[in-house]
Amino acid sequence: MSSERNEQIIRDPLWNTIRLDEHAIRIVNTVAFQRQRYIRQLGFAHLVYPGATHTRFGHALGVYHLATITLAHLRESGQLEGEVFKDASLIPYAALLHDIGHYAFSHALEELDDNFLLGDHEAVSAQFFNSARMKSALQSLGDNVAEDIHDLIKSESLNPLRGLVSGSLDLDKIEYLVRDARFCGVPYGEVDVDRLIQGMLVLKDPASGTIEVGIHEKAVAALESLLFAKYQMFRNVYWHHGVRAASALYKRIVYEAVGAGLLTKEELVGPTDEELIYEISRRASDLDTDVGRRLSVRWIPSLRERNLPKRIMEITAAELDGRVIKDWVIKDSGARRAFEDRLARELELEPGEIVLDFPTKQSMFQLDLLIKRTRGGVERLDLKGVTGLIDLPQVAESLYAATRVLRIFAFENRTLDRQSVLEELTREEGN
Repeated sequence: MSSERNEQIIRDPLWNTIRLDEHAIRIVNTVAFQRQRYIRQLGFAHLVYPGATHTRFGHALGVYHLATITLAHLRESGQLEGEVFKDASLIPYAALLHDIGHYAFSHALEELDDNFLLGDHEAVSAQFFNSARMKSALQSLGDNVAEDIHDLIKSESLNPLRGLVSGSLDLDKIEYLVRDARFCGVPYGEVDVDRLIQGMLVLKDPASGTIEVGIHEKAVAALESLLFAKYQMFRNVYWHHGVRAASALYKRIVYEAVGAGLLTKEELVGPTDEELIYEISRRASDLDTDVGRRLSVRWIPSLRERNLPKRIMEITAAELDGRVIKDWVIKDSGARRAFEDRLARELELEPGEIVLDFPTKQSMFQLDLLIKRTRGGVERLDLKGVTGLIDLPQVAESLYAATRVLRIFAFENRTLDRQSVLEELTREEGN
């Protein structure tokens, strides 16, 4: 990191040179932001893809960088005028801070039941904004800046450029797909970033008259590359069976630790990856119970040593054949835990030795943005697509279903009655 004239220059393996202005420097130097150096971007993906040890820190800097070059493009093309110009000033800092509230190992814990969490990372970020150091860092940007930035992160802002922070074209999505693919060493995250940014426009919604970020019709092919890259990364990286096995074990560790009173849900906010695992292990080793023994002697060492639960059953969308997954299976809840532990007893395993996993990502193919047509006029693009213009949304539901796989993992090899398990976890469509 080098400095010159109230700016710092960072060399980044993805974007080469990232320039931080004086406001960004103050934000980056806070304890809350520096914590992101020790939060892995992809949770447990490094157990499958060894290069995936990159962090939220580097990703946040990358999103900030994309925000600055996107605003430069919009400004140079005459898009930032009047109130839009005024509202643009906070976008880079919202981009920089968009992940400030992440739990240890990133998204994994957000799948737990609400009783075990204070909210998702967007909601939790409020606690970091309220810290004295962060308030001081943001003070130079004006009054109520923390609230305005938090609203942008939560998608509750009226800022016309809010879509750059959270939306179908948000820069977070563009950055993480490219960065994750690079560090995992896979070719799936290829996105035409330059074309996407050059195609961005500030448009007026013909229905409501509101101003928002959209895209020119000529850049639709680049948008399709973004959507398909997301599908490929979820299928091959984020929801890889090894990654899901590690994440499921980690969630069970935290679930049991909170349930046994080893730590409170408030204590889940703040620790880094290694801090949280160490603290649970330390407290569990002092707990003279079956839960304490399982946590300290079996589960946490298994996670650290990559001795992960193995697949003993897998159900793909194609195998459902007119059946749908029951609602209680989808949420990582008490009902699911009861099923897991009953099945463990039937298979002569200890509680927690069977793990059911069914990943969910409702906004995998989120599409809701304006498109400026070449022939003139502005249309809204949603998941119905626009005939003759973009067809990928038409198959979004099928792609999402193909990506999701219901799996049952076990610490020891066991055989299940596939039909009886399928009947318990699913129901006939329409019932």
